[in-house]
Amino acid sequence: LFEMENVVVLIVGAGPAGLATVACLSQFSIPYVIVERESCSASLWRNRAYDRLKLHLAKELCELPHVSYPLDAPTYIPKTLFVKYLDDYVERFNIQPKYLTSVESSTFDNDKKCWSIVAHDMAKSTIARFTAKFLVVASGENSVENIPMIPGLQSFPGEVIHSSSYKSGKSYSGMNVLVVGSGNSGMEIAYDLAAHGANTSIVVRNPIHVMTKELIRLGMTLAHRLPLNLVDNLLVMAANLIFGDLSRYGIKRPKMGPMILKSETGRSAVIDVGTVGLIKKGIIKVQGSITKIMGDIVEFQCSKKISFDAIVFATGYKSTANIWLKNGENMLNGNGLPIKEYPNHWKGENGLYCAGLGRRGLAGIAADAKNIANDITSMMDAMSG
Repeated sequence: LFEMENVVVLIVGAGPAGLATVACLSQFSIPYVIVERESCSASLWRNRAYDRLKLHLAKELCELPHVSYPLDAPTYIPKTLFVKYLDDYVERFNIQPKYLTSVESSTFDNDKKCWSIVAHDMAKSTIARFTAKFLVVASGENSVENIPMIPGLQSFPGEVIHSSSYKSGKSYSGMNVLVVGSGNSGMEIAYDLAAHGANTSIVVRNPIHVMTKELIRLGMTLAHRLPLNLVDNLLVMAANLIFGDLSRYGIKRPKMGPMILKSETGRSAVIDVGTVGLIKKGIIKVQGSITKIMGDIVEFQCSKKISFDAIVFATGYKSTANIWLKNGENMLNGNGLPIKEYPNHWKGENGLYCAGLGRRGLAGIAADAKNIANDITSMMDAMSG
């Protein structure tokens, strides 16, 4: 039992990247179908983001194509307002994703010169098949939770969750909680736990840049006019003035500056929400790498052993595109991320594209969507011409 549908453009994923691509295609009246495995658009923002989340970049860097935020919107958009912006976006461009449709495989058919896609329609329990001239991978960098393998983790009797399930520190008051991972989510969750009265520790394994959101905004502004290494020197000097030397608290700065690090590796600076102040006061303890877990005892690299009631893994996500996308080796690597350097990362061969995998946030998504729509338009003009 299956349906067959021939489409011009098939877009996989109805997060911000998929929606932005549709909006840009709509401007050129190019027909498309967009599929989404969840039951709603932007499920990461709607269901897997913690309550106090705000966008870390100023709103002018977080707009999708063709729609601005309301004039009275705050500089740093809170989660609920961003979700509303996306809902209005869906309505404005009359986007109707096929929800609960999970792509199982997509292969390029050399004879017919088109993509052949097999998807599972979870609502009807049927198989949906598509052929598409163009295929856009917009399934996100953050498609599936990443929890590292730690010896003895399965013996831990307490609660173990990924940051995507974390909503608030209310239920952890008075408990000993370990946060693993010191990116933005880990640092913000540690702050939230401590604010709710949990005895909080955070594992900081790698060097990180700690910045304020104002410094990052300044950096992004200066980067248009000055060389990145100069901007980085200014940012690091300013951050050292604001935070002092954090190495004695177990937080070291990377050798590479924050802007260059972001552009070369995709790793973001941490934007402090108050966590550093609590670390300096000793309210949040910084721990090194975990060597093993024995029951409720966690052993760290320095042979320190501490008992915990709960562990939150703020260890990020991975892309799943390379699981279902066959014949995409020219565009995505083994981690499902683009092989080509930004800004040429968005285009593969045979009408294959990716949106929102360039590790450039919402501004990167907007740029990808415009590039893809322009490219598809020129290809179609060439075919009909």
